[in-house]
Amino acid sequence: MDKLIEEIYEDLKIELGISEESDLSILISKVKNAYREVKRERNYPNSYDDETVENDMEKYYSNIRRLALYDYNQYGVEGEISHNDNTGTRTWASREKCLEGVVAICTLI
Repeated sequence: MDKLIEEIYEDLKIELGISEESDLSILISKVKNAYREVKRERNYPNSYDDETVENDMEKYYSNIRRLALYDYNQYGVEGEISHNDNTGTRTWASREKCLEGVVAICTLI
């Protein structure tokens, strides 16, 4: 497993106090998906080797972490924009906000 994925997974596991295997499986899935999504957004050229990509991805720790946490917290309520019941109201921030600052790599010809 990629070092950054493992680091984010461990940090979130501690922060959220997760210990049940089913919840840990969901969390690692969300972290991997967030990593892949940021990597896709960066659109690395084929000429970049794995080490270059990994070093660059380190800069996006907070984006990957926020995105994984957002997706984990939405587990079970995917697609819900707002929620209102006797205990209060819940409104979700935009998921796209987690990707702020992640831009594609451009090459000049």
